[in-house]
Amino acid sequence: MSADKHLQSWQERFEMAEAMQPLLGKLYRNQGVEVVVYGKPLLNASTIEIIKSHRLVRRHVGEKLRLRESFPFVEALSKLAVKQCKVDIGKLAVNYWREYQDASQVEAYMSRELADAITHQDEQQPRDVVLYGFGRIGRLLARLLIERTGVSNKLRLRAIVLRGGRTGDLEKRASLLRRDSVHGPFNGSVEVDEENNAIIANGTYIQVIYANSPDEVDYTKFGISNALVVDNTGIWKDEAGLGLHLKSPGASKVLLTAPAKGAIKNIVYGVNESDILDEDTIVSAASCTTNAITPVLKAVNDKYGIVNGHVETIHSYTNDQNLIDNYHSADRRGRSAPLNMVITETGAAKAVSKALPVLEGKLTGNAIRVPTPNVSMAIISLNLEGETNKHDMNEYLKDMALQSELQNQIDYTDSTEIVSSDLVGSRYAGVIDSQATIAEGNRTILYVWYDNEFGYSCQVVGVMQKMLGLNYQSLPHG
Repeated sequence: MSADKHLQSWQERFEMAEAMQPLLGKLYRNQGVEVVVYGKPLLNASTIEIIKSHRLVRRHVGEKLRLRESFPFVEALSKLAVKQCKVDIGKLAVNYWREYQDASQVEAYMSRELADAITHQDEQQPRDVVLYGFGRIGRLLARLLIERTGVSNKLRLRAIVLRGGRTGDLEKRASLLRRDSVHGPFNGSVEVDEENNAIIANGTYIQVIYANSPDEVDYTKFGISNALVVDNTGIWKDEAGLGLHLKSPGASKVLLTAPAKGAIKNIVYGVNESDILDEDTIVSAASCTTNAITPVLKAVNDKYGIVNGHVETIHSYTNDQNLIDNYHSADRRGRSAPLNMVITETGAAKAVSKALPVLEGKLTGNAIRVPTPNVSMAIISLNLEGETNKHDMNEYLKDMALQSELQNQIDYTDSTEIVSSDLVGSRYAGVIDSQATIAEGNRTILYVWYDNEFGYSCQVVGVMQKMLGLNYQSLPHG
């Protein structure tokens, strides 16, 4: 291909991606339809991000998906009365072009494949959400909720609750939302309303409330009712502590973004969210590590059976460690986080059994905190009931990432060059590094990357939706 043809090809892709953007925006804002390409979200995506998502299709199916081949599916989708669902136009387009030679049947094909969403009656009412705490997870949850702003959005971020309230606090909180050293700048506009003590982000009006205890707030004074309070402080972890939230007028349910103590249900979205009942008022979204490993363990156990195993977590340092050597109540954590690898304990392996009881007593675990600010890895060493090899194990996990009910939790890469920083912003609970897989006979060792901040936050949003009875189909099925 000549130099001019390369440029012409790029220009064609660029223009096609630009033409997609307004259609993608309207689909979400007006119909609640989120469009993805083999799991990669196109909501608020730039033209370059749309082009890149199409290039990645070759890794999954071994063949190209050109934008001119997927564009008719976005057009057809915009004409259908589809509501409140996630649609993978990448899978639809690849399957279609394997069967048909031209685009004449696209609309009829889409009508058949999306029939469940077309007949879906959207009777779900928007629900109020309060973020109690505004640290690493709180701010990322805010970003995820704000990016979905629109008339069809059912999760309405109404308020954040903070301790403090000193002069300048509001602007500093807004600044932390605007800029993030790991996840980059906020995609949009963040303003401060000092008079009314609020932050306005992309048109979302967020009341800022100051309180020292969960039971001090009257949310109804701010027009908030029947709200889900997401506690991401990590201070209260049992039913007595988290139950304080329910004493505040306007709060009806509580979600903890950490492992819970006692009989509180620990939920890993994609695995055991069906355990959440309408009458459950306090639920935990477990830990980032438990979310990363449980879907993979479920997939492996379903096919091969797990006899026993060990999970070693290579985890980025967190806010509870010290920047420089100083006193800390926990062993070793007082040593400088950016300068040391620190062995510490983790309950993530044992916590798996709360979401996947079949693995009760079968797993041990440990953790090493390392001098990176984000993205961690779980090394899962398993003894299996059945035999396998590297090729078969990888092919199975690749299929799980693309075609199974766990496709929104498990991602898969065959890159020989990927490193931790490449996974910043991953929306999956965990990413299988297939090049590192070891499997022989009835033993296997799997390496699973995970963005312990953003990927986990995406899992939390899934639990929020389930707690509030907001159900979204992923199409096509399988």
